[in-house]
Amino acid sequence: MFDLTRKHWTVLFAAWLGWGFDVFDALIFGYVAPNCVPTLLGLTIGSPEATAATLYWTGVLTSLLLLGWAAGGVLFGVLCDRIGRLRTMMLTMLVYACGTAACAAAPNLETLIVFRIVASLGIGGEWAAGTAMVAESMPERRRVEAGALLYTASPMGLFLATFVNFQIAGVWLPGSPETSWRYVFLFGLVPAAVALLVRLFVEEPERWKKAHGAASIESTARLRELFSPQYRRIVIVGALFSTVSLLTWWSCNAFIPVVVSGWAQTAAQERGLVGTAIASLVEEWKFRATFWFNLGGLIGTLLTIPIAKRFGRRAMFAVYFVLSAASIFAAFGFDMPTATRVYFYFPIGLVVFGVAGAFTFYLPEVFPTRLRATGAGFCFNIGRVLAAAGPFVVGSIAAKGRAIETLFYVGFIPLAALLLLPFAMETKGRPLQA
Repeated sequence: MFDLTRKHWTVLFAAWLGWGFDVFDALIFGYVAPNCVPTLLGLTIGSPEATAATLYWTGVLTSLLLLGWAAGGVLFGVLCDRIGRLRTMMLTMLVYACGTAACAAAPNLETLIVFRIVASLGIGGEWAAGTAMVAESMPERRRVEAGALLYTASPMGLFLATFVNFQIAGVWLPGSPETSWRYVFLFGLVPAAVALLVRLFVEEPERWKKAHGAASIESTARLRELFSPQYRRIVIVGALFSTVSLLTWWSCNAFIPVVVSGWAQTAAQERGLVGTAIASLVEEWKFRATFWFNLGGLIGTLLTIPIAKRFGRRAMFAVYFVLSAASIFAAFGFDMPTATRVYFYFPIGLVVFGVAGAFTFYLPEVFPTRLRATGAGFCFNIGRVLAAAGPFVVGSIAAKGRAIETLFYVGFIPLAALLLLPFAMETKGRPLQA
């Protein structure tokens, strides 16, 4: 990567920031939900009723987020191929930043849902713009590395969400759980300022400008073209791969704060803790679990580089899907103390989180320039429509006190993806399509 120019690194860093804040805004609700949901519903934080309601509404809002994410990904993907990668990325960052910050002023759960849907539209659209811009700006020999590095912004975004929530709710305002979550949401305004800075230092990729300049009205990207015989199999396999990855990822990750909060509260009662000591232990365990999950995701994403370049994309997906199932079965199938189970989020992150990083370089490889954002955005985001059922089902069952048993069965999802491997396009050694 040392042979990249300053221009290459600037593009990569700009897209990296956009995706990192995208993930921060997408997942911040999971961290504040144990305090946010009971407050808006008038329940006592930490009570059994509050825990059940939080599990249920975390599932509902996560599913709605995924649906909005899918809609934004498809719509902004088409827009990206028409008006450009940079313009679309800036627009999506402004949308999700303002939508997230508005959640800080939500007076009730219904209003919060509306603001989260607005944010989800921008969150979904940023991925397509960022991945297309990086793929088209990088030299052929560094496309895989750049795509994987771009996705490292995802665990870094989660690190940021973990840190911001812990700093505000666990350090600055541990005695004010009813209001601390509003300040966490307000931090979502930061990407709006970053979007304005990006515009000063980044230009549209030459590959897109050339293709856009030569395009006629008839050759402008259209969503229906993805279902033509030329692209149908590519789209179906790409969308199903994405669905499996996203369904597994969201089913595991969305409930980390809520499930771990329940474990910590039980441990606190066994230790005889009271008052702010319970809140501090809850925030500490949430931080610890998400830290190990994110660290695993960061390492797992980087490991896709040597595996994909040496063995190919199909072999890489096979390895990650098999190990995803194994890590989930181990984490939620073995009998162990809850304090120990927290650390098992590291191997889950390594493969469940890590494989998602492969889509940033794989999906742009299977489409031509004029359809790149449309196709990649559709495949990666339409999977969220199907994946949206996961958090809702998991949350509904977990609310009845069966969280660990429910998460165990999530391990069967990545095994189903192995049936799709023979139909996946192998792009190892192929140049990016013009």
